[in-house]
Parts: sequence; C-alpha cells; structure tokens
Amino acid sequence: MNKHPAWFYDELQQVGVDFEDMTQVAAYDRNQTSNTPEACQVLIEQLGIAADHSVIELGTGTGTFAIQAALIGAKVYAVDVSQAMLTYAKQKASMADVKSIEFHHAGFLTYEHQGNLADFIVTKFALHHLSDFWKMAALLRMASMLKVGGILCLRDVVFSFEAAQYQDSINAWIKRVSKPAGEGFTAEDFATHVREEHSTFSWIIEGMLTRAGFEIESADYPTPEYAQYICRKLSL
Repeated sequence: MNKHPAWFYDELQQVGVDFEDMTQVAAYDRNQTSNTPEACQVLIEQLGIAADHSVIELGTGTGTFAIQAALIGAKVYAVDVSQAMLTYAKQKASMADVKSIEFHHAGFLTYEHQGNLADFIVTKFALHHLSDFWKMAALLRMASMLKVGGILCLRDVVFSFEAAQYQDSINAWIKRVSKPAGEGFTAEDFATHVREEHSTFSWIIEGMLTRAGFEIESADYPTPEYAQYICRKLSL
C-alpha cells in the first residue's frame, strides 16, 4: 500500500535525460570530469571524512564518491532513484572490492535511514531534480538524518547571476560549457536541464538551508552557474 498521500511527488519518475538507459549511464560516467576518483578524494579530505564515519550520499549516480569514501573505511549509504545507475555503481564497487556500501533504490523524499544518525550527507548535482517546494522537504529530511554538528555538503547547478540577466546568462553558460556529441555534455543536454529540471537561485537555496536548520559554513561559487555549500546541522 502506498503510504504517501495523493499529492506526494513521485521522485522515481524520469526527469531530464533518461538515465534508465544503460548507454546513457555509461556516457554519463565518462563525462563526469569534475567527479573523478581524484576529485572525490579531495572533497573527502576537505570534509574530514574518516574511517569511523557514516556517510549518506543522496543521488550517488555511478558511485564514484561512495566508492572513494568506502575505500578509506567509512560506512556509506548510497542512494539513487535510478535502478540503472545503482546497477552500474554496484558493478564499479565490486570491481574496486568495496564492501562497506549499502545501495538503496530511493531518493531525497523516500529514503528511510536506519540505525544511527549520519556524520555526513553528501549530494552532488541531484537536488535540482526537485522543484523548490520539494527541495525544502528534502532538506528537512536530510537534517533529520544527521547528527547534531553533522555536515551536509551540497554541490549543484545554482544560479548566482542577476535574475534580470537570466536569458543572456543561460545562453552564455551553454555556449561556454557545451561540447560536441561524443565528447561530453552537449548544448542540448544543458538546454534539457534548464527546460525540464529545477535549478534555482543562490539566494533561494541559501534561505532553504537556513530554514532547514543548517548553518552555512562555506558557500563557494566557482562560476555563476555552480555552487558548493558546506553546512553544519545546528540542533535536533
């Protein structure tokens, strides 16, 4: 029986690119130039994740970060709404001989964490699958899974350009970052993201984080289209 009311969002529905297609999943994994094992290791060190910590990764994708965290001895809960992504991630974990990852077919709104509260939650380029209403619900749920003083790392497409300049800013972004077919994410991939997914403005997501009970310890904007927030849970 479905325990959710009729108005509850179905986060298992496909948004944007079809990542139930294994060909698309493999291409996605190849295109993750900012999510290499080396880049994930840098983030792990930045956050201070160690062997005695528990880590939830929401939107694990093809599992690169989860595997790197598990390799240093952390207990990792890897969550994704795409069964194809999870299948691919499990194969990668098996090849790396990693056994301290639990894989869960769920998402921000449906994952039910069992056991002790987590030390860290990491989510990278996944929260934009939810509209702002459901982002807020997701952030409240993430706060409920963390220990007091626990860390949330949120990295995503977040717009910090002036709202009135949205047309020129989006056009310039797509022109700057898109690549030819077969060499990375194309102009159509980015157009699909803007048209069908739910990236938001920095001032909106920052307000949500604060209202969800987090203190933003750092907010980095490497470009006007991307952001990383490292936040600490303040209290129960």
